Parts: sequence; C-alpha cells; structure tokens
Amino acid sequence: MPVRTLGIVKAIRYHAYGPPEVLRLQDADIPAVGADDVLIRVRAASVNPLDWHNMRGEPYFVRLQMGLTRPKHTALGADLAGVVESVGRDVTAFRPGDEVYGGCGLDLVPGTTGLAEYACLRQNGMLCKMPGGLTFEQAAAVPVAALTALQALRDKGRVRLGHRVLINGASGGVGTFAVQIAKAMGAEVTGVCGTGNTELVRSIGADHVIDYTKEDYTRAGKRYDVVLDLVANHGIRAIRRVLEPTGVFVEGAPSKGQWIGPVLGIVKVMVTPRTTFFLSHPSADDLTVMSELIESGKVTPVIDRTYSLDETAEAVRYLERGHARGKVVVTV
Repeated sequence: MPVRTLGIVKAIRYHAYGPPEVLRLQDADIPAVGADDVLIRVRAASVNPLDWHNMRGEPYFVRLQMGLTRPKHTALGADLAGVVESVGRDVTAFRPGDEVYGGCGLDLVPGTTGLAEYACLRQNGMLCKMPGGLTFEQAAAVPVAALTALQALRDKGRVRLGHRVLINGASGGVGTFAVQIAKAMGAEVTGVCGTGNTELVRSIGADHVIDYTKEDYTRAGKRYDVVLDLVANHGIRAIRRVLEPTGVFVEGAPSKGQWIGPVLGIVKVMVTPRTTFFLSHPSADDLTVMSELIESGKVTPVIDRTYSLDETAEAVRYLERGHARGKVVVTV
C-alpha cells in the first residue's frame, strides 16, 4: 500500500463517552514529526481494558483528567507494531524501514494513537525494534499486557526461583503472559481459568491448572508465595487463606464499577497485609526485557482474534465481554 501523499490517514476517534458504537473510523492528519520523534506506519495494534475504560469514561473519577462531559483526547489505542516511515533530525536509535513495536499512550505524541494508519512516538519513549520471528500482530499484542505481567510478578510479587505462584485469570491477555513469565523466573505456576481454556493454559507452561467452574482455589487448602489476581472476584478472608505467611497478593484487575469499584479495591489493599493493587507503567527497558524473553523462546504472545481497523468497535466489544483467550488484535 503506497504512502499517502495528501497528509490524510484513517484513525479511530471517539467524541463522546459510551459503548463501542461511539468509536468512528475518521480521516486524520499524518502526525507532524518533531526533532526527537519517530513516525511509524502502523501494521497492527491491540486493544486493552484501558481502551474501553477510556471509551466509557469509567470509573467516573477518571473524567476529572480526561474531560468531565466529553473526552479531551479523542484518540484511542496504546499498543502498536509497524515500520518506521521517517525520523526527526535528532533521532539516532531508529531509521526508516526498521520494524518496531511499543506505544503505551503516554509516550505517543499527543493527538496520535495506535489505532490508526500512522502514529508518532518519541525516540526515548517506549519504542523498541521488534523481536526476530514475530509477526506484526504478535508484536502488537505485547506492550501493555506483557509489561503488566512482568512488573506485577517481578516488582510487586518479587517472584524467585522455586516460588509457588498462582495466576487467577490465566487465560486472558495479561494472564497468558504472566504464566510464561513466571515459568521463566523459575516458579511453580498454577493457572486458574474456565473449562474451555484449561488446555491453553497448560500448553503455555502452567504446572497446575484449576478450573474455577469446578473448584474454588481459595478453598483448596493450598498456599502460595505469590498470587496475581487479574479477576478480583474474592474477598479479604479468601485472600488470607491462600497466602504463605510471607506471601504476597497482587491485585491487577481493572477497576469495576462506575463509582465504588476502585474505592473497594483500595480499601482491600489497606486492610489486608501483604496485598498490593497494581497498575503497570511504560518502560522501554522492560520492553527490551520482553524482547529478550521472546527471542529466547520463553514467551510467545497468544492471540485470540484479529479484526480490521474498521472493525475496532467490534474488537473492543468482544474484549469488554471478558472472555478473550489471550490478546485481541487489530490489523491496519
């Protein structure tokens, strides 16, 4: 597909909070390239819970920053993979033709997005050359989900060789990375998922798999050094039952509820010893760590479904239902 010469590209935009129907494929200007910027022709992007939270403006307190009645920033999409189109005069780490991946919102030049034909990132933002052997779709699946799993296990859970680690929500976008990363760290991994996903979780390295429709892991009489909860469907007493005396419970599930969900999550963390609520942060260094794990064969992105750019609303709708097996990717 030739590069557009009129400076107009297609991008996903939303101008009101609401369900996926508010998402529109619209004309947009090719982002201007500053001295430290890298212009990327996007080949694939992925959608994350962050996208549908932003789209709906929920939980409501986020609107204090995003815009009370309508979004200030109308672009959507935090993950991308593509080919460098051009670079600013001060850019030394990348050159046209490089296959790259990254994104994560805060590092995107304002007004651009991963869910578009072109995006612009700072050269010192979260941007890396793609690991060898990955497709653009696989690479786009990595940044937000993989860094969430890595930082939760390494920085909050402090997983070590021989630790017993349980991952609740092991078949989702973050969970499939978490299982593989925990194994790469030398842990004994138990994955919790539904009946239809047990073989998937076992195939990516879980030593034990619990089908939550048949067994409640908090009543199985087993204790763990680290529990990474990506579902947030158990109370404080249940949490205490599964932790070793020095164990750590990391809650990384998106906030549920328009008002009270986030507050309850904070209260749970405050009153439960060795419990922490976790949100990931962009890091080019950590994306490099993921590249190394992928190139070594220890981690492979899991993709459930792919959609075209004009089907982004359907992709977000599917993710929002909460039953995706791995990542949901948009091809551009």
